[in-house]
Amino acid sequence: MKTRVYTTLALLLGLLLVINLLSNEFHFRLDLTEDRQYTLSRATRDILDNLDEPVTVTAYFSKDLPPHIAKTKRDFQDMLLEYAMRSGNMVQYKFVNPNEKESLETEAVNNGIQPVLINVREKDQIKQQKAFLGAVVSLGEKQEILPFIQPGAAMEYALSTAIKKLSVENKPVIGFLQGHGEATKAELRQLYNQLEILYTPQEVRLDSMDVPLNVKTLVVIRPNDSIPPAQLERIEQFLSRGGRLLLALNRVQGDLQQSMGYAIGTGWEDWLQKRGITLEDAFVIDVRSGSVTVQQQTAFGMLQTQLPFYYLPIAAVFAKHPVTTGLENVMFEFVSPIQIKTDSAIKHTPLVFSSERSNSLKAPQFFDINRQWTEADFPQRNLVLAAAFEGAFAGDAPSRMVVIADGDFVLTGNQRKPPDNINLVANAIDWLSDDTGLVSLRTKGVTSRPLDELSDGSKAAIKYANFVLPLLLAIGYGLYRYQQNRIIRMKRMSDLYE
Repeated sequence: MKTRVYTTLALLLGLLLVINLLSNEFHFRLDLTEDRQYTLSRATRDILDNLDEPVTVTAYFSKDLPPHIAKTKRDFQDMLLEYAMRSGNMVQYKFVNPNEKESLETEAVNNGIQPVLINVREKDQIKQQKAFLGAVVSLGEKQEILPFIQPGAAMEYALSTAIKKLSVENKPVIGFLQGHGEATKAELRQLYNQLEILYTPQEVRLDSMDVPLNVKTLVVIRPNDSIPPAQLERIEQFLSRGGRLLLALNRVQGDLQQSMGYAIGTGWEDWLQKRGITLEDAFVIDVRSGSVTVQQQTAFGMLQTQLPFYYLPIAAVFAKHPVTTGLENVMFEFVSPIQIKTDSAIKHTPLVFSSERSNSLKAPQFFDINRQWTEADFPQRNLVLAAAFEGAFAGDAPSRMVVIADGDFVLTGNQRKPPDNINLVANAIDWLSDDTGLVSLRTKGVTSRPLDELSDGSKAAIKYANFVLPLLLAIGYGLYRYQQNRIIRMKRMSDLYE
């Protein structure tokens, strides 16, 4: 019996050894991660298959990094190996340790890779260490810099877009409508930085000309003034030739200084209404929301505190669609609900929803920061905040359109916007422009995994279960042991009497 066990163990160990040797030789591995983190996407494979010139990646990584940061280096190295093998060695790479000597550190800094300070524990003490975690992607005389490869970030997206940016000669043009108080390039800096990797953003004015022929997608973000009917006709002509349209519009506006919210109109809401799309002049409120800073009088004087402000919904419910791929949280600023009753010839897909506990309040509204909200104030669920449309909106040519009922959520103010705010618009532009290959990569990496909200009843049940269940398990195990010992004693007594 023992010989058979030893033989089986030896065979299993031998099999594992052979599998390990083969995997090292042929670089084969299984990817069981939730988002296929270690598997190259179709978009990346297409980029690598279309390379005409070799690409060189020089990775500047320090050695002796803490384990959680050293993993980033290993992951990046494994990814570069995948790129090299998939491209038939059209992607070549090398790793440089800038901390090794001063000349290498100078080389890294001159190439745009700045060191970062990380905390390292040594002999029960925390000290700061200068570390490099970046790369330079080169194709011929052109270069793209990845100044900091952040642990847990969308590594494949950064590398693939850098290669695509270098290898693509003519980028598609994305038009941004101007002339009616729309958001400027300065207000959309985060979005522009993301789009400029794959597109050429271009301002479009329709006061004396049509939408240029080289523009396939037209973007309209937060117009403040009315658009003349003649310019709407030019946009319809653009749609009639198959152009695509993204609208991020404010139907309501809030003034926190005056604690008031009111409805606004620019003419776009009437244009959409004719197509069965209604932006309601109402505010969506949601239990899942952002907060505002208010000053409150206390015994210690005036103090600033953070209070939830339900007029700033944080959407976490998304449809399964290329526009919402990988999104986790989008924070809106005074968003309206969308009602859809389009013609049957137009396909519509609601994309973004409010939570299970939300509501819509007709404008105008007074913002009472001290109001005591109750569950009864949030009777609605899954209100539509953004939607995608496919069909003929003008003429017979098939087209696409995305409507988002907030024009401010993507604007860059004094603080950076949450990444998914930018990703929602960038993904929409990719989908409208038929360039969805890299959409899934943009959000491939954990940005936020918030815990699901539980009701008070569920919380109480879990609390009591945590208290009672261990006791029941201990009592049950005690009874089991008691019964087993009793059986053993009875058996022994039976043996004695025999």
